[in-house]
Amino acid sequence: MLDGGLSTALEQQGADLSGALWTARLLAAEPERIAAAHRAFFGAGAQVATAASYQASVEGFVAAGWGPEEARRLVGRGVRIAREVRDELAEDRPGLLVAASVGPYGAYLADGSEYRGRYGVPAARLRDFHGRRLELLAAAGPDLLAVETIPDADEAAVLVALLEEIGLPAWFSFSVLGATTCAGQPLADAYAVLAGSPAVVAAGVNCSDQVDVLDAVRTAVAVTGLPAVAYPNRGGSWDAGAKRWVYGDPLDLALVGDWLSAGVRLVGGCCGTGPADVAALAQRVAGHDGVAAGEPGQQDERRDAPQPEAEPEQHQQQVEPDDAVPPDHRGAPAHEEQGAERQLARHQGQPPHLGRGHEDLAPAVADEGQERVVGEGPVDLRVGRDQPEVDPAHDQVEPSDDRAAERG
Repeated sequence: MLDGGLSTALEQQGADLSGALWTARLLAAEPERIAAAHRAFFGAGAQVATAASYQASVEGFVAAGWGPEEARRLVGRGVRIAREVRDELAEDRPGLLVAASVGPYGAYLADGSEYRGRYGVPAARLRDFHGRRLELLAAAGPDLLAVETIPDADEAAVLVALLEEIGLPAWFSFSVLGATTCAGQPLADAYAVLAGSPAVVAAGVNCSDQVDVLDAVRTAVAVTGLPAVAYPNRGGSWDAGAKRWVYGDPLDLALVGDWLSAGVRLVGGCCGTGPADVAALAQRVAGHDGVAAGEPGQQDERRDAPQPEAEPEQHQQQVEPDDAVPPDHRGAPAHEEQGAERQLARHQGQPPHLGRGHEDLAPAVADEGQERVVGEGPVDLRVGRDQPEVDPAHDQVEPSDDRAAERG
């Protein structure tokens, strides 16, 4: 079981995620809120904490006023926070994992291009940007990497090559629009980029409409031969008059059985899904009996699984930007060019990023010798038991001046 939308859990605490840094702003300003969100998701049944590193980059922190060295420390801080929470719970919940989130280059741009791809920059720029981030995240000691919300197969090719140099296992998920990536490439072509990579242990979809999940994961499994990962968004719509997201119905748990039968072995929620959604999803997964014996695509006729209650009204209102157009999923106003508008419209009323039993499906993590192994099925996330020691002084990060503090 993966977790849900970190931004959602933070907003439910009352956190302000406005600005280009999105959740990464809290790494310096309010790290205790991030820790509380991880605890809530673990308490709901998640077995993996996804660190607050999606929007974290040296370039982004420097632009917000921090010095280069401080920025490098902040990039890995989300992983260290998640590890601390995991370690707090180790006695009662052994085997919990920490995944460092690796978002697309477009998230750093904070102009809506993470939902378009096709950034117009050379591959060398992408290699430099992602390479530095991956090194800093790996040094912070995650168990694995969550390469997520990738809109473009060309960016995926750059990332896969870098993952093989880093040496950590990774799941890799695209954001999709029907049968294509957000950049318009056929999903079969996109997943072919991942096929055969020793670094990629699961392939799938996230930050997308839940109705697009099944076809995407079927394609991922057919092309890569890997277990699938799926964590879609909760539905909702943008109220331009009130300048807020209004969440719709919870995740449709009736769809989950088909995802599992199609090969999904890592499942959770993305934007708009909080701890209550993860708890309901975990219960649904625990009651599924078609994964071990069923054939891919086998229909699951259960419709009696518990559904999470809709969020109270006070949690439906999210960050309220000044712009009358919906913000991109990391808190910055969406770019108003035609390409972005067309892309957002294709979400069919869903917010762009509101920004996750059966023992062989969502098993507890078993210890085997000197390795940590997830489950007994095909998903095998193995890392050495020893993690790098973190110097506590290394994690004390302050803005470089008063102006940076205000902006951060």
